[in-house]
Amino acid sequence: MSQTVTAAMDFEKYTYPAETHLHLYTSLLKPRMIEEKMLILLRQGKVSKWFSGIGQEAISVGCTEALHADEKIFTMHRNLGVFTSRNMPLERLFSQWQGKANGFTKGRDRSFHFGAPEYGIIGMISHLGPQLSYAAGVALAHKIGKEQKVSLAFTGDGGTSQGEFHEALNTAAVWKLPTIFVIENNGYGLSTPTNEQYACDQLAERAIGYGMKSITIDGNNILEVYKTIKRIAEEMRANPESWLVECMTFRMRGHEEASGTKYVPQELMDIWALKDPISNYEQFLLGIGVLNIDKISSIKASIKSDIDRTYAMADREAPIQSSEANELVDVYAPYNQIVVHPASDGKTEKRFVDAIASGLDQAMAKHDKLILMGQDIAEYGGVFKVTAGMVEKYGKDRVRNTPLCESAIVGIALGASLEGYKSMVEMQFADFVTCGFNQIVNNLAKQYYRWGVNADVVIRMPSGGGVAAGPFHSQSNEAWFTHTPGLKVVYPSNARDAKGLLLASFEDPNPIMYFEHKALYRLISEEVNDDYYTVEIGKASVITQGSDATIISYGLGVHWAKEVAENTKLSIEILDLRTLLPLDYPAIDAAVKKTGRVIVLHEDTLVGGLAGEISAYISENLFEYLDAPVMRVAGLDTPIPFTKSLEDNIFMPKLRLKEKLEKLMKY
Repeated sequence: MSQTVTAAMDFEKYTYPAETHLHLYTSLLKPRMIEEKMLILLRQGKVSKWFSGIGQEAISVGCTEALHADEKIFTMHRNLGVFTSRNMPLERLFSQWQGKANGFTKGRDRSFHFGAPEYGIIGMISHLGPQLSYAAGVALAHKIGKEQKVSLAFTGDGGTSQGEFHEALNTAAVWKLPTIFVIENNGYGLSTPTNEQYACDQLAERAIGYGMKSITIDGNNILEVYKTIKRIAEEMRANPESWLVECMTFRMRGHEEASGTKYVPQELMDIWALKDPISNYEQFLLGIGVLNIDKISSIKASIKSDIDRTYAMADREAPIQSSEANELVDVYAPYNQIVVHPASDGKTEKRFVDAIASGLDQAMAKHDKLILMGQDIAEYGGVFKVTAGMVEKYGKDRVRNTPLCESAIVGIALGASLEGYKSMVEMQFADFVTCGFNQIVNNLAKQYYRWGVNADVVIRMPSGGGVAAGPFHSQSNEAWFTHTPGLKVVYPSNARDAKGLLLASFEDPNPIMYFEHKALYRLISEEVNDDYYTVEIGKASVITQGSDATIISYGLGVHWAKEVAENTKLSIEILDLRTLLPLDYPAIDAAVKKTGRVIVLHEDTLVGGLAGEISAYISENLFEYLDAPVMRVAGLDTPIPFTKSLEDNIFMPKLRLKEKLEKLMKY
C-alpha cells in the first residue's frame, strides 16, 4: 500500500458554530450505529450481504452535508452516510436491505445498488465506473439550463483503473461540466493494494492530464471534507468546471463481510484505528465544550431508539409478493403511443438518409430539451452527413461533438435524462457500440425496472454491410439488444418508416436502439410526408400480400425479399417487422396462418440471430398451421470480409434466399 499515514487530525483550523458541530457529529454517528445493528442482523441471517463503510463515514457525510439538498449524488457500496444525511426513512432502508416491498426497488436491488431520486441519490451498478459518466450527464443538464448546481459521484481507488474513469473525467473536463468526482482511496480494491492499482503517488495527480483541478485531503477528517467540498461546490456553481477530490481513508472491514481482512497487515489496521473519524471528532468536540458525556449518551440513545423502532417496523413487514405480470409491466416505463398523422398531404421524394435527417430536424424543433451527441456530428455533419447543418440551426449546446468515448457519452445521455432531457447518441458505426455496451445493457435497459426512472435516450446505429467496409464497419448486431429486456429495438426498411419510427422513438420515454442500414442511405428513395408524423413502434407492416409462402424480414432483407418475389411466379407474402423488440406477434401469427410456409430472413449471422427466436415462436405456437418446417436464411457465420466479391457472394444471404425458397416449396 502506497499511502503515507499520520494519526494527527487538525480540527482546530476550522471554525464553525456549535450547532454545526453537533449536526455533523450526529450525522457521523447515525450510519455507524446503523452498521453495528446490521452486522448483528447479518450474523443472525436476517440480511444476506453487507458492505461496511465503518471508518469512512466522514467522506459520505461531509460531502452530502456540503451540497444543496436538490443536488444529485451518485453513491457506492460504502456510502450509507449519504442516505442517512439525506434523511431517508430508516424503515424503508431496512426494508430495502431485507428485500421487502416497502424498500425503494420492490426487492430488485441489493444493499446500496439502488437509487432514490426523490432524495437526490442515484444508485450504482456493480461495474462501478459508469456512474461517473452518469453524474456528468446531470451536470451537462445543469450547465445547459444555467441552473448553478453541481453533481457529485463517488468512486474507489480500484474503480479509477476502469476505462470509464478516464472517459468520464476527460469528457467532463473538455465540456467544463460542474461535477465533483470523489475518490474514496481506502487502500484496497477488494484485496488488491493500491500499489498494484496505480503507479502515481496520488490519484489526484491524474487530473493534470485532463486539465482538471484536483486536491488530496484527509478523508477521515469530517471538517476537512465538509469545508473542501462546500468551497469547491460554491466555486463550481458560479463557474462550471470539474474537480477531482481524492479522500485518503481506510476500510476497517472486508470489501463485503464474507471476504474478511486477512490480507491486510495488522500494523495498518492499528494505525488507521487511531484515525477513526468519529472517535477523533468526538474527542475534539469534548475538548472545546460542544459535547459532554451526558450529551453523547443522549444522542446515542436517541439514534438507537430510532433504529430499533424503524427496524421493528421493517421486520414486521411480510415477505415481498409479486407476479409475472407485475414484474413484466415494470420492464418499460408506461407509454401508450398515439400515432401522429401528417397534417397535410405534402410529400417530397427523399432518400433513406434524407428521411432520417428530416425526422431528426423535426424532432429537434419539437423537443427543445433534445440533445444530439456523437463523434464529428456538429460542423462536419457526421460521417454520413445525417446531422449536416444542425449545429448552425440549433447551436453547440444541443449538437455536440464528443471525444472518442462511446461509454461515457451513453452514460452522459442517461444522466441528462434524469433532468428531463432527451438525448440522441449517434454511434459512428453500429460496430462501435461495443465500447458502450455496458452502459446500454446494464444502465439504460435496467433503470426503470430497478427504481422506476425512465431513460429517455435514442441510440442511432448505422448498421449492416454491402458497402465493402470490412469486419469492423459492417456488422449487423441487433440481436445483441433484442435479448436485453428494457430496450426497444427498431429497424426500418424504407424512407417513410425511417422518418416516422425515428420521430416515434423520440416521443417514447424508453431507451431505443434505432438501426439504420448504411447501404440503404442513398440506394432507395420514395415520397415522404413533409409534415411531422410517427409510425407505431411494435407494429409490423405487410409489404406484399401472398398465398404461397411468407418471408419475414427487416432492413435490407425486405428488399432482397421483394426482389425474389418479383422474379418468381409464386405468390409471396412479405412481412416487414420494423420493430424487433417488442415483436409484433399478432402480425407473425397472421402471416404464418395465411401461407403455412415461412422463411425468416436477416443479414445478421445465423447462430443466435433473431430468426432463431422467431422460428422457435412459430414452432411452439403455430405448428398446426405449418405445411413445412420454418426455414432460416442469414449471413454466414463468419466475420464480414472486406473484399466485395466475398461479402456479396459468400457472406450475404441474398443468393441463398432463392435456393431456400425453392426447398421450402418442394417440402
